[in-house]
Amino acid sequence: MSTSRPSLRERWGIAPAVFWPSAAIVALVAGLTIAFPGPAERFIASVQSNVVSGFGWYYVLLVAGFVAFSIWVGIGRWGDITLGQDDDVPQYKLGTWFSMLFAAGMGIGLVFWGVAEPLSHYADPKPGVDGTPVQLAQTAMTQTYLHWGVNAWAIYVVVGLALAYTIHRKGRPVSIRWALEPLLGDRVRGRLGDVVDVTAVVGTVFGVATSLGLGVLQIAAGLDHAGLIESSTGLQIVLIIIVTAAATLSVVSGLDKGLKWLSNINVTLAGVLMLLVLVLGPTLFLLREFVQSIGNYLSSFLSLTFNVSAYSGAEGEAWQASWTTFYWGWWISWAPFVGVFIARISRGRTVREFVGGVLLVPTVVTFLWFSVLGGSALYQELFGGGGLVGPDGSVVPENALFDLLSQLPGGAALTIGAIILIALFFVTSADSGALVVAMLSAGGNPNPGTRLRVIWAALVGVLAIALLLAGGLTALQTAAILIALPFSVVMIGMVFSTSKALHLEHVAVLRAERRRVRASLTEHVTAQVTRSVEAQLAERDQQDEEPDDGGARWWRRVRGPRE
Repeated sequence: MSTSRPSLRERWGIAPAVFWPSAAIVALVAGLTIAFPGPAERFIASVQSNVVSGFGWYYVLLVAGFVAFSIWVGIGRWGDITLGQDDDVPQYKLGTWFSMLFAAGMGIGLVFWGVAEPLSHYADPKPGVDGTPVQLAQTAMTQTYLHWGVNAWAIYVVVGLALAYTIHRKGRPVSIRWALEPLLGDRVRGRLGDVVDVTAVVGTVFGVATSLGLGVLQIAAGLDHAGLIESSTGLQIVLIIIVTAAATLSVVSGLDKGLKWLSNINVTLAGVLMLLVLVLGPTLFLLREFVQSIGNYLSSFLSLTFNVSAYSGAEGEAWQASWTTFYWGWWISWAPFVGVFIARISRGRTVREFVGGVLLVPTVVTFLWFSVLGGSALYQELFGGGGLVGPDGSVVPENALFDLLSQLPGGAALTIGAIILIALFFVTSADSGALVVAMLSAGGNPNPGTRLRVIWAALVGVLAIALLLAGGLTALQTAAILIALPFSVVMIGMVFSTSKALHLEHVAVLRAERRRVRASLTEHVTAQVTRSVEAQLAERDQQDEEPDDGGARWWRRVRGPRE
Protein backbone atom coordinates (compact mmCIF):
# COMPACT_ATOMS: atom_id res chain seq x y z
CA MET A 1 0.00 0.00 0.00
CA SER A 2 1.62 3.25 -1.16
CA THR A 3 1.42 6.48 0.76
CA SER A 4 1.71 9.86 -0.89
CA ARG A 5 4.40 12.26 0.27
CA PRO A 6 2.94 15.07 2.41
CA SER A 7 2.72 18.42 0.67
CA LEU A 8 4.70 21.49 1.67
CA ARG A 9 1.52 22.93 3.14
CA GLU A 10 1.05 19.89 5.36
CA ARG A 11 4.71 19.74 6.44
CA TRP A 12 5.17 23.45 7.11
CA GLY A 13 1.60 24.40 7.90
CA ILE A 14 1.47 27.35 5.50
CA ALA A 15 -1.51 29.08 3.89
CA PRO A 16 -0.28 29.10 0.25
CA ALA A 17 -2.45 32.03 -0.88
CA VAL A 18 -0.85 34.18 1.83
CA PHE A 19 2.66 32.81 2.20
CA TRP A 20 3.81 32.64 -1.41
CA PRO A 21 2.70 36.12 -2.54
CA SER A 22 4.07 37.70 0.63
CA ALA A 23 7.41 35.88 0.48
CA ALA A 24 7.71 36.63 -3.25
CA ILE A 25 7.15 40.37 -2.75
CA VAL A 26 9.66 40.62 0.10
CA ALA A 27 12.26 38.47 -1.66
CA LEU A 28 11.85 40.38 -4.94
CA VAL A 29 12.24 43.79 -3.32
CA ALA A 30 15.23 42.66 -1.25
CA GLY A 31 16.89 40.90 -4.17
CA LEU A 32 16.55 43.78 -6.61
CA THR A 33 17.70 46.28 -3.99
CA ILE A 34 20.81 44.25 -3.11
CA ALA A 35 21.60 43.58 -6.78
CA PHE A 36 21.08 47.18 -7.91
CA PRO A 37 21.67 49.45 -4.89
CA GLY A 38 22.35 52.57 -6.96
CA PRO A 39 19.11 52.56 -8.99
CA ALA A 40 17.21 51.50 -5.85
CA GLU A 41 18.55 54.48 -3.94
CA ARG A 42 17.56 56.86 -6.76
CA PHE A 43 14.10 55.31 -6.92
CA ILE A 44 13.62 55.71 -3.18
CA ALA A 45 14.75 59.34 -3.38
CA SER A 46 12.20 59.95 -6.15
CA VAL A 47 9.44 58.33 -4.12
CA GLN A 48 10.45 60.39 -1.10
CA SER A 49 10.18 63.69 -2.98
CA ASN A 50 7.21 63.00 -5.26
CA VAL A 51 4.93 60.54 -3.46
CA VAL A 52 5.52 60.46 0.28
CA SER A 53 5.16 64.23 0.78
CA GLY A 54 1.72 64.10 -0.84
CA PHE A 55 0.25 61.80 1.81
CA GLY A 56 1.04 63.83 4.89
CA TRP A 57 -2.47 65.26 5.21
CA TYR A 58 -3.99 61.78 4.82
CA TYR A 59 -1.90 60.22 7.58
CA VAL A 60 -2.55 63.15 9.94
CA LEU A 61 -6.31 62.99 9.46
CA LEU A 62 -6.32 59.20 9.72
CA VAL A 63 -4.37 59.07 12.98
CA ALA A 64 -6.57 61.79 14.50
CA GLY A 65 -9.56 59.60 13.68
CA PHE A 66 -7.91 56.61 15.33
CA VAL A 67 -7.38 58.63 18.52
CA ALA A 68 -11.04 59.66 18.57
CA PHE A 69 -12.15 56.07 17.99
CA SER A 70 -9.93 54.71 20.77
CA ILE A 71 -11.22 57.21 23.33
CA TRP A 72 -14.83 56.66 22.26
CA VAL A 73 -14.56 52.89 22.62
CA GLY A 74 -12.62 53.06 25.88
CA ILE A 75 -14.99 55.32 27.79
CA GLY A 76 -18.21 54.32 26.05
CA ARG A 77 -20.91 51.78 26.75
CA TRP A 78 -18.90 48.90 25.25
CA GLY A 79 -16.10 49.13 27.78
CA ASP A 80 -17.31 46.28 29.99
CA ILE A 81 -17.24 43.67 27.20
CA THR A 82 -14.64 40.99 27.95
CA LEU A 83 -12.07 40.09 25.31
CA GLY A 84 -12.77 36.43 25.77
CA GLN A 85 -15.53 34.49 27.46
CA ASP A 86 -17.31 36.29 30.27
CA ASP A 87 -15.56 34.27 32.99
CA ASP A 88 -12.06 34.44 31.47
CA VAL A 89 -9.28 35.95 33.59
CA PRO A 90 -6.19 37.75 32.22
CA GLN A 91 -3.49 35.41 30.99
CA TYR A 92 -0.57 37.55 32.19
CA LYS A 93 -0.06 39.59 35.33
CA LEU A 94 -0.41 43.33 34.91
CA GLY A 95 3.31 44.08 35.24
CA THR A 96 4.31 41.42 32.72
CA TRP A 97 1.56 42.59 30.37
CA PHE A 98 2.85 46.17 30.45
CA SER A 99 6.42 44.98 29.87
CA MET A 100 5.44 42.97 26.81
CA LEU A 101 3.34 45.85 25.45
CA PHE A 102 6.17 48.31 25.89
CA ALA A 103 8.95 46.13 24.47
CA ALA A 104 7.01 45.03 21.41
CA GLY A 105 5.35 48.37 20.72
CA MET A 106 8.33 50.70 20.67
CA GLY A 107 11.54 48.77 21.30
CA ILE A 108 14.52 49.91 19.28
CA GLY A 109 12.89 53.17 18.25
CA LEU A 110 12.84 54.51 21.78
CA VAL A 111 16.54 53.91 22.26
CA PHE A 112 17.42 55.26 18.80
CA TRP A 113 15.37 58.45 19.04
CA GLY A 114 15.38 59.02 22.82
CA VAL A 115 18.14 61.62 22.58
CA ALA A 116 18.21 62.22 18.84
CA GLU A 117 14.67 63.46 18.22
CA PRO A 118 14.35 66.21 20.86
CA LEU A 119 17.85 67.33 19.99
CA SER A 120 17.07 67.36 16.24
CA HIS A 121 13.91 69.44 16.72
CA TYR A 122 15.90 71.85 18.86
CA ALA A 123 18.84 72.20 16.44
CA ASP A 124 16.70 72.30 13.29
CA PRO A 125 13.18 73.42 14.30
CA LYS A 126 10.04 72.67 12.36
CA PRO A 127 9.47 75.31 9.64
CA GLY A 128 7.52 78.21 11.10
CA VAL A 129 8.74 77.58 14.65
CA ASP A 130 11.06 80.17 16.18
CA GLY A 131 11.86 81.73 19.56
CA THR A 132 14.53 81.75 22.20
CA PRO A 133 16.67 78.64 22.79
CA VAL A 134 14.58 77.78 25.85
CA GLN A 135 11.36 78.11 23.85
CA LEU A 136 12.79 75.96 21.05
CA ALA A 137 13.78 73.30 23.58
CA GLN A 138 10.27 73.17 25.02
CA THR A 139 8.71 73.02 21.55
CA ALA A 140 11.12 70.23 20.59
CA MET A 141 10.05 68.11 23.56
CA THR A 142 6.36 68.72 22.91
CA GLN A 143 6.74 67.72 19.24
CA THR A 144 8.52 64.55 20.32
CA TYR A 145 5.69 63.74 22.72
CA LEU A 146 3.24 64.00 19.83
CA HIS A 147 5.11 61.43 17.74
CA TRP A 148 5.42 58.92 20.58
CA GLY A 149 2.31 59.56 22.66
CA VAL A 150 -1.38 58.82 22.46
CA ASN A 151 -1.49 59.14 18.67
CA ALA A 152 1.03 56.34 18.17
CA TRP A 153 -0.61 53.96 20.62
CA ALA A 154 -4.09 54.67 19.25
CA ILE A 155 -2.93 53.05 16.01
CA TYR A 156 -2.12 49.90 17.96
CA VAL A 157 -5.46 50.06 19.79
CA VAL A 158 -7.38 49.94 16.50
CA VAL A 159 -5.72 46.75 15.28
CA GLY A 160 -5.19 45.11 18.65
CA LEU A 161 -8.76 45.60 19.84
CA ALA A 162 -10.25 44.33 16.58
CA LEU A 163 -8.12 41.20 16.71
CA ALA A 164 -8.50 40.57 20.45
CA TYR A 165 -12.29 40.68 20.13
CA THR A 166 -12.26 38.48 17.04
CA ILE A 167 -9.81 35.91 18.39
CA HIS A 168 -10.83 35.62 22.03
CA ARG A 169 -14.51 36.57 21.94
CA LYS A 170 -15.51 34.97 18.64
CA GLY A 171 -12.96 32.16 18.53
CA ARG A 172 -11.53 33.04 15.11
CA PRO A 173 -7.95 32.21 14.00
CA VAL A 174 -5.07 34.64 14.57
CA SER A 175 -5.46 36.38 11.23
CA ILE A 176 -6.11 39.97 10.14
CA ARG A 177 -8.91 39.02 7.75
CA TRP A 178 -11.23 37.84 10.52
CA ALA A 179 -11.23 41.30 12.09
CA LEU A 180 -13.16 42.43 9.00
CA GLU A 181 -15.75 39.63 9.14
CA PRO A 182 -18.53 41.80 10.66
CA LEU A 183 -18.07 44.17 7.71
CA LEU A 184 -17.30 41.81 4.81
CA GLY A 185 -19.07 38.63 5.90
CA ASP A 186 -18.07 35.38 4.19
CA ARG A 187 -15.91 37.26 1.67
CA VAL A 188 -13.06 37.17 4.20
CA ARG A 189 -12.79 33.44 3.53
CA GLY A 190 -11.90 34.00 -0.13
CA ARG A 191 -9.48 36.02 -2.25
CA LEU A 192 -10.35 39.28 -0.56
CA GLY A 193 -9.30 37.85 2.78
CA ASP A 194 -6.06 36.58 1.22
CA VAL A 195 -5.29 40.08 -0.07
CA VAL A 196 -5.88 41.54 3.41
CA ASP A 197 -3.50 39.05 5.02
CA VAL A 198 -0.83 39.53 2.34
CA THR A 199 -1.03 43.30 2.92
CA ALA A 200 -0.59 42.76 6.64
CA VAL A 201 2.34 40.36 6.24
CA VAL A 202 4.26 42.57 3.82
CA GLY A 203 3.58 45.66 5.94
CA THR A 204 4.80 43.89 9.06
CA VAL A 205 7.99 42.65 7.43
CA PHE A 206 8.86 46.14 6.15
CA GLY A 207 7.98 47.75 9.48
CA VAL A 208 10.14 45.36 11.49
CA ALA A 209 12.96 45.62 8.94
CA THR A 210 12.87 49.41 9.35
CA SER A 211 13.29 49.04 13.10
CA LEU A 212 16.11 46.54 12.69
CA GLY A 213 17.85 48.93 10.31
CA LEU A 214 17.66 51.70 12.89
CA GLY A 215 18.93 49.35 15.56
CA VAL A 216 21.94 48.17 13.61
CA LEU A 217 22.89 51.74 12.70
CA GLN A 218 22.97 52.59 16.39
CA ILE A 219 24.79 49.43 17.48
CA ALA A 220 27.52 50.07 14.91
CA ALA A 221 27.77 53.72 16.02
CA GLY A 222 28.00 52.61 19.65
CA LEU A 223 30.80 50.14 18.95
CA ASP A 224 32.63 52.87 17.05
CA HIS A 225 32.04 55.37 19.85
CA ALA A 226 33.41 52.91 22.41
CA GLY A 227 36.55 52.48 20.30
CA LEU A 228 35.91 48.78 19.70
CA ILE A 229 35.47 48.76 15.91
CA GLU A 230 34.97 51.33 13.21
CA SER A 231 31.42 51.66 11.88
CA SER A 232 30.92 50.59 8.27
CA THR A 233 28.34 49.05 5.98
CA GLY A 234 30.11 45.71 6.27
CA LEU A 235 29.89 45.85 10.07
CA GLN A 236 26.20 46.70 9.86
CA ILE A 237 25.53 43.67 7.65
CA VAL A 238 27.46 41.39 10.00
CA LEU A 239 25.51 42.73 12.97
CA ILE A 240 22.18 42.06 11.22
CA ILE A 241 23.25 38.48 10.53
CA ILE A 242 24.37 37.90 14.12
CA VAL A 243 21.29 39.40 15.76
CA THR A 244 18.92 37.72 13.28
CA ALA A 245 20.48 34.38 14.23
CA ALA A 246 19.92 35.18 17.91
CA ALA A 247 16.33 36.17 17.15
CA THR A 248 15.82 32.86 15.36
CA LEU A 249 16.90 30.96 18.46
CA SER A 250 14.46 32.98 20.52
CA VAL A 251 11.56 32.66 18.10
CA VAL A 252 11.69 28.87 17.95
CA SER A 253 11.51 28.67 21.74
CA GLY A 254 7.95 30.05 21.71
CA LEU A 255 6.20 33.09 23.17
CA ASP A 256 6.24 32.20 26.84
CA LYS A 257 9.85 30.99 26.95
CA GLY A 258 11.72 33.38 24.69
CA LEU A 259 9.74 36.54 24.22
CA LYS A 260 8.40 36.89 27.76
CA TRP A 261 11.92 36.43 29.14
CA LEU A 262 13.45 38.93 26.72
CA SER A 263 10.67 41.48 27.26
CA ASN A 264 11.20 41.53 31.01
CA ILE A 265 14.98 41.87 30.60
CA ASN A 266 14.55 44.66 28.04
CA VAL A 267 12.27 46.72 30.23
CA THR A 268 14.49 46.16 33.27
CA LEU A 269 17.64 47.27 31.45
CA ALA A 270 15.88 50.25 29.91
CA GLY A 271 14.63 51.24 33.35
CA VAL A 272 18.13 50.95 34.83
CA LEU A 273 19.61 53.08 32.03
CA MET A 274 16.94 55.74 32.45
CA LEU A 275 17.38 55.77 36.23
CA LEU A 276 21.16 56.13 35.93
CA VAL A 277 20.83 59.04 33.50
CA LEU A 278 18.29 60.64 35.83
CA VAL A 279 20.51 60.28 38.91
CA LEU A 280 23.80 61.18 37.21
CA GLY A 281 22.31 64.07 35.26
CA PRO A 282 20.40 67.22 36.30
CA THR A 283 17.81 65.30 38.33
CA LEU A 284 15.65 68.15 39.55
CA PHE A 285 15.55 69.81 36.13
CA LEU A 286 14.53 66.55 34.46
CA LEU A 287 11.65 65.94 36.87
CA ARG A 288 10.40 69.52 36.50
CA GLU A 289 10.76 69.31 32.74
CA PHE A 290 8.77 66.04 32.65
CA VAL A 291 5.80 67.64 34.43
CA GLN A 292 5.99 70.84 32.39
CA SER A 293 6.22 69.03 29.05
CA ILE A 294 3.12 66.98 29.83
CA GLY A 295 1.22 70.23 30.38
CA ASN A 296 2.51 71.71 27.13
CA TYR A 297 1.62 68.51 25.28
CA LEU A 298 -1.93 68.48 26.61
CA SER A 299 -2.50 72.19 25.96
CA SER A 300 -1.35 71.94 22.35
CA PHE A 301 -2.56 68.40 21.60
CA LEU A 302 -5.29 69.27 19.09
CA SER A 303 -3.30 71.87 17.17
CA LEU A 304 -0.27 69.58 16.90
CA THR A 305 -2.36 66.55 15.97
CA PHE A 306 -3.86 68.33 12.95
CA ASN A 307 -0.78 70.32 11.93
CA VAL A 308 0.43 69.51 8.39
CA SER A 309 2.74 72.53 7.82
CA ALA A 310 0.35 73.79 5.16
CA TYR A 311 1.76 77.35 5.15
CA SER A 312 5.43 76.35 5.12
CA GLY A 313 5.72 75.44 1.44
CA ALA A 314 8.12 72.82 0.13
CA GLU A 315 10.25 73.09 3.25
CA GLY A 316 7.25 72.20 5.40
CA GLU A 317 6.37 69.25 3.17
CA ALA A 318 9.94 67.93 3.44
CA TRP A 319 9.92 68.28 7.22
CA GLN A 320 6.52 66.60 7.47
CA ALA A 321 7.68 63.68 5.33
CA SER A 322 10.85 63.21 7.39
CA TRP A 323 9.12 63.33 10.77
CA THR A 324 5.35 63.17 11.36
CA THR A 325 4.44 61.35 8.13
CA PHE A 326 7.30 58.93 8.68
CA TYR A 327 6.18 58.19 12.22
CA TRP A 328 2.53 57.64 11.34
CA GLY A 329 3.54 55.40 8.44
CA TRP A 330 6.00 53.53 10.63
CA TRP A 331 3.43 52.91 13.36
CA ILE A 332 0.84 51.78 10.78
CA SER A 333 3.32 49.38 9.16
CA TRP A 334 4.05 47.99 12.65
CA ALA A 335 0.35 47.78 13.51
CA PRO A 336 -0.33 44.25 12.18
CA PHE A 337 2.62 42.88 14.12
CA VAL A 338 1.97 44.77 17.35
CA GLY A 339 -1.80 44.34 17.01
CA VAL A 340 -1.59 40.56 16.70
CA PHE A 341 0.91 40.39 19.52
CA ILE A 342 -0.96 42.52 22.06
CA ALA A 343 -4.24 40.85 21.09
CA ARG A 344 -2.76 37.45 21.81
CA ILE A 345 -1.51 38.46 25.27
CA SER A 346 -4.72 40.32 26.27
CA ARG A 347 -7.21 37.51 26.68
CA GLY A 348 -9.54 38.06 29.62
CA ARG A 349 -9.21 41.84 29.80
CA THR A 350 -12.18 44.12 29.21
CA VAL A 351 -12.37 46.56 26.32
CA ARG A 352 -11.93 49.47 28.74
CA GLU A 353 -8.98 47.85 30.46
CA PHE A 354 -7.38 47.06 27.10
CA VAL A 355 -7.77 50.59 25.74
CA GLY A 356 -6.62 52.19 28.99
CA GLY A 357 -3.63 49.90 29.32
CA VAL A 358 -2.48 50.20 25.72
CA LEU A 359 -3.23 53.91 25.31
CA LEU A 360 -2.17 55.49 28.59
CA VAL A 361 0.39 53.47 30.54
CA PRO A 362 3.03 53.04 27.79
CA THR A 363 2.50 56.69 26.81
CA VAL A 364 3.37 57.95 30.30
CA VAL A 365 6.45 55.72 30.48
CA THR A 366 7.51 56.86 27.02
CA PHE A 367 7.17 60.51 28.05
CA LEU A 368 9.35 59.87 31.09
CA TRP A 369 11.96 58.20 28.88
CA PHE A 370 12.18 61.18 26.52
CA SER A 371 12.12 63.66 29.38
CA VAL A 372 15.13 61.97 31.00
CA LEU A 373 17.26 61.21 27.94
CA GLY A 374 16.13 64.00 25.64
CA GLY A 375 15.86 66.44 28.53
CA SER A 376 19.45 65.67 29.57
CA ALA A 377 20.65 66.45 26.05
CA LEU A 378 18.70 69.71 25.91
CA TYR A 379 20.04 70.72 29.33
CA GLN A 380 23.57 70.05 28.12
CA GLU A 381 23.01 72.32 25.12
CA LEU A 382 21.24 75.08 27.06
CA PHE A 383 23.11 75.21 30.35
CA GLY A 384 26.10 72.89 29.96
CA GLY A 385 29.05 72.72 27.66
CA GLY A 386 27.09 71.70 24.56
CA GLY A 387 28.88 69.45 22.11
CA LEU A 388 25.88 67.34 21.10
CA VAL A 389 25.00 69.45 18.03
CA GLY A 390 27.50 69.77 15.21
CA PRO A 391 29.04 73.11 14.18
CA ASP A 392 26.68 73.19 11.20
CA GLY A 393 23.64 72.61 13.46
CA SER A 394 23.31 68.95 12.51
CA VAL A 395 22.56 65.96 14.72
CA VAL A 396 23.67 62.44 13.81
CA PRO A 397 20.79 60.32 15.19
CA GLU A 398 22.71 57.09 15.66
CA ASN A 399 25.50 58.88 17.58
CA ALA A 400 23.38 61.17 19.78
CA LEU A 401 22.76 58.71 22.64
CA PHE A 402 26.43 57.79 22.97
CA ASP A 403 27.54 61.42 22.77
CA LEU A 404 25.29 62.15 25.76
CA LEU A 405 26.35 59.10 27.78
CA SER A 406 30.03 59.89 27.27
CA GLN A 407 29.55 63.19 29.13
CA LEU A 408 28.13 61.48 32.23
CA PRO A 409 30.14 59.82 35.02
CA GLY A 410 30.89 56.22 34.00
CA GLY A 411 30.16 57.04 30.39
CA ALA A 412 32.11 54.07 28.99
CA ALA A 413 30.13 51.57 31.07
CA LEU A 414 26.86 53.28 30.17
CA THR A 415 27.77 53.06 26.48
CA ILE A 416 28.39 49.30 26.70
CA GLY A 417 25.14 48.86 28.61
CA ALA A 418 23.25 50.84 25.97
CA ILE A 419 24.69 48.67 23.19
CA ILE A 420 23.54 45.53 25.01
CA LEU A 421 20.07 47.06 25.49
CA ILE A 422 19.78 47.91 21.78
CA ALA A 423 20.88 44.41 20.81
CA LEU A 424 18.26 42.84 23.08
CA PHE A 425 15.54 45.15 21.72
CA PHE A 426 16.77 44.15 18.27
CA VAL A 427 16.31 40.47 19.10
CA THR A 428 12.88 41.07 20.66
CA SER A 429 11.61 42.95 17.61
CA ALA A 430 12.88 40.33 15.16
CA ASP A 431 11.62 37.54 17.42
CA SER A 432 8.07 38.82 17.87
CA GLY A 433 7.85 40.10 14.29
CA ALA A 434 8.82 36.73 12.78
CA LEU A 435 6.42 34.90 15.09
CA VAL A 436 3.48 37.13 14.14
CA VAL A 437 4.24 36.97 10.40
CA ALA A 438 4.49 33.18 10.65
CA MET A 439 1.05 33.09 12.33
CA LEU A 440 -0.50 35.18 9.55
CA SER A 441 1.11 33.19 6.74
CA ALA A 442 0.03 29.93 8.40
CA GLY A 443 -3.65 30.83 8.15
CA GLY A 444 -3.93 32.08 11.73
CA ASN A 445 -2.24 29.15 13.46
CA PRO A 446 -1.16 30.47 16.90
CA ASN A 447 1.71 27.96 16.96
CA PRO A 448 3.25 28.03 13.47
CA GLY A 449 5.98 25.59 12.49
CA THR A 450 9.61 26.23 13.34
CA ARG A 451 10.71 26.24 9.69
CA LEU A 452 8.21 28.95 8.86
CA ARG A 453 9.42 31.15 11.72
CA VAL A 454 13.04 30.73 10.65
CA ILE A 455 12.20 31.67 7.05
CA TRP A 456 10.52 34.90 8.09
CA ALA A 457 13.25 35.82 10.56
CA ALA A 458 15.78 35.41 7.76
CA LEU A 459 13.70 37.41 5.25
CA VAL A 460 13.33 40.28 7.71
CA GLY A 461 17.09 40.36 8.16
CA VAL A 462 17.74 40.26 4.41
CA LEU A 463 15.29 43.09 3.81
CA ALA A 464 16.94 45.20 6.52
CA ILE A 465 20.30 44.69 4.77
CA ALA A 466 18.76 45.67 1.43
CA LEU A 467 17.27 48.89 2.77
CA LEU A 468 20.55 49.88 4.41
CA LEU A 469 22.39 49.37 1.14
CA ALA A 470 19.78 51.45 -0.70
CA GLY A 471 20.19 54.64 1.29
CA GLY A 472 20.34 54.00 5.01
CA LEU A 473 17.98 56.01 7.19
CA THR A 474 16.18 57.73 4.30
CA ALA A 475 15.43 54.40 2.63
CA LEU A 476 14.15 52.97 5.91
CA GLN A 477 11.83 55.94 6.45
CA THR A 478 10.50 55.95 2.89
CA ALA A 479 9.82 52.20 2.92
CA ALA A 480 7.86 52.49 6.18
CA ILE A 481 5.67 55.32 4.87
CA LEU A 482 5.00 53.75 1.48
CA ILE A 483 4.22 50.23 2.67
CA ALA A 484 1.77 51.56 5.26
CA LEU A 485 -0.56 53.01 2.63
CA PRO A 486 -2.41 49.81 1.67
CA PHE A 487 -2.74 48.64 5.26
CA SER A 488 -4.14 52.00 6.32
CA VAL A 489 -7.20 51.16 4.20
CA VAL A 490 -7.52 47.86 6.07
CA MET A 491 -7.38 49.76 9.35
CA ILE A 492 -10.24 52.03 8.29
CA GLY A 493 -12.25 48.87 7.66
CA MET A 494 -11.30 47.61 11.11
CA VAL A 495 -12.71 50.73 12.75
CA PHE A 496 -16.11 50.21 11.16
CA SER A 497 -16.01 46.44 11.61
CA THR A 498 -15.17 46.63 15.32
CA SER A 499 -17.81 49.29 15.89
CA LYS A 500 -20.42 47.13 14.20
CA ALA A 501 -19.46 44.00 16.15
CA LEU A 502 -19.46 45.76 19.52
CA HIS A 503 -22.73 47.51 18.72
CA LEU A 504 -24.44 44.25 17.76
CA GLU A 505 -23.24 42.60 20.95
CA HIS A 506 -24.40 45.56 23.02
CA VAL A 507 -27.82 45.45 21.36
CA ALA A 508 -28.03 41.70 21.99
CA VAL A 509 -27.17 42.27 25.66
CA LEU A 510 -29.84 44.98 25.97
CA ARG A 511 -32.45 42.72 24.37
CA ALA A 512 -31.52 39.85 26.67
CA GLU A 513 -31.72 42.21 29.65
CA ARG A 514 -35.14 43.44 28.56
CA ARG A 515 -36.34 39.85 28.17
CA ARG A 516 -35.02 39.04 31.61
CA VAL A 517 -36.76 42.08 33.12
CA ARG A 518 -40.04 41.20 31.37
CA ALA A 519 -39.80 37.62 32.53
CA SER A 520 -39.05 38.72 36.08
CA LEU A 521 -41.91 41.24 36.02
CA THR A 522 -44.32 38.65 34.61
CA GLU A 523 -43.27 36.18 37.27
CA HIS A 524 -43.71 38.80 39.99
CA VAL A 525 -47.15 39.89 38.77
CA THR A 526 -48.28 36.30 38.33
CA ALA A 527 -47.17 35.48 41.86
CA GLN A 528 -49.02 38.51 43.25
CA VAL A 529 -52.22 37.68 41.40
CA THR A 530 -51.99 34.05 42.43
CA ARG A 531 -51.56 34.97 46.08
CA SER A 532 -54.51 37.40 45.88
CA VAL A 533 -56.82 34.82 44.32
CA GLU A 534 -55.74 32.18 46.77
CA ALA A 535 -56.45 34.57 49.65
CA GLN A 536 -59.94 35.31 48.31
CA LEU A 537 -60.72 31.62 47.85
CA ALA A 538 -59.47 30.85 51.33
CA GLU A 539 -61.70 33.56 52.79
CA ARG A 540 -64.76 32.24 50.95
CA ASP A 541 -64.03 28.70 52.07
CA GLN A 542 -63.88 29.94 55.63
CA GLN A 543 -67.19 31.72 55.23
CA ASP A 544 -68.81 28.61 53.77
CA GLU A 545 -67.86 26.70 56.90
CA GLU A 546 -69.64 29.18 59.21
CA PRO A 547 -73.26 28.28 60.41
CA ASP A 548 -76.22 29.95 58.69
CA ASP A 549 -77.33 32.93 60.73
CA GLY A 550 -80.68 34.11 59.51
CA GLY A 551 -79.60 34.48 55.88
CA ALA A 552 -76.28 36.18 56.74
CA ARG A 553 -74.34 33.71 54.63
CA TRP A 554 -76.59 34.41 51.65
CA TRP A 555 -76.13 38.15 52.15
CA ARG A 556 -72.35 37.88 52.28
CA ARG A 557 -72.31 35.96 49.02
CA VAL A 558 -74.41 38.64 47.35
CA ARG A 559 -72.36 41.59 48.52
CA GLY A 560 -68.97 39.82 48.14
CA PRO A 561 -65.94 40.22 50.44
CA ARG A 562 -65.31 43.52 52.18
CA GLU A 563 -62.39 45.75 51.13
